[in-house]
Amino acid sequence: MEQTYVFMTDSDSDLPFHLKQEYDIPVVYMPYALDGKEYFDDLGQMLDHKSYYDMMRSGAAPVTSALNEAAYMDYFEPVLKEKDLLFVAFSSKLSCTLQAVYSAREKLLAQYPERKFIVVDTLRISGPMTLLVLKAHEMYRAGKPIEEVASWLEENKLRAQAYFIVDDLKYLKRGGRISATAATVGTMLDLKPIISEAADGTLTANDKIRGRKKAIAFIVDKMLEFAPDPAESPILVLNADSMEDAERTKALVEQKLPGANVMIENVGPVIGAHAGPGTIALCFIGSRPLA
Repeated sequence: MEQTYVFMTDSDSDLPFHLKQEYDIPVVYMPYALDGKEYFDDLGQMLDHKSYYDMMRSGAAPVTSALNEAAYMDYFEPVLKEKDLLFVAFSSKLSCTLQAVYSAREKLLAQYPERKFIVVDTLRISGPMTLLVLKAHEMYRAGKPIEEVASWLEENKLRAQAYFIVDDLKYLKRGGRISATAATVGTMLDLKPIISEAADGTLTANDKIRGRKKAIAFIVDKMLEFAPDPAESPILVLNADSMEDAERTKALVEQKLPGANVMIENVGPVIGAHAGPGTIALCFIGSRPLA
């Protein structure tokens, strides 16, 4: 069934490229720079994820940036010439780029007043946003109207959650998330910070666990507190070139939540720039929202 509107998202969702292709989802590619060269996060096509993290391990320090209004106009206007648009965006609390989205929308609606153009600020990023996109796009493919899909996203976005395990504290130190002293002490004690996505759309330090295996067990138990329903949504394990730990996380989830569909995919360059190689993220849609 052909829809009267286009469903679009951005690459800060870390939407796996094979799913973008399978469902033909238009994606706005977000910029970043590495060793003085500008890239766009095209979901691992221009620069594959392993090469990206190998460059970081060799000392490269990626810098993320925001798209401007003109860039969004280039993405949105060709759609609005023909159809309405639903744009599913990453958290406004993690970048100023959503203001450019709203500015582009205002100008384009003045130019195409007959169109509907709905923007959903998911207050999520990375894997939780992917899970929202996949569920909402299922509704889109089923022929649900733009208002119904947007309403579902607004009503359910805080159910999409993630717990990130950071492997090396130097990347959080580089980004100003923790002090040099805290990074040194944490490394000596083998502390693994647990980062989660807060209800207000920011990232927050959830806990510090000593040792990698204990940290993985911790995030699986935290997920179970929110009682995800395996029949409603897959569970997503993201890894920043850390497949062995991703497999370990997947096995533990399957052991504790029989029947779960657990997918292993990649941490993209935006989250990876701040969290670093070795990061693991456990992403799910819980039965209840964050408070």
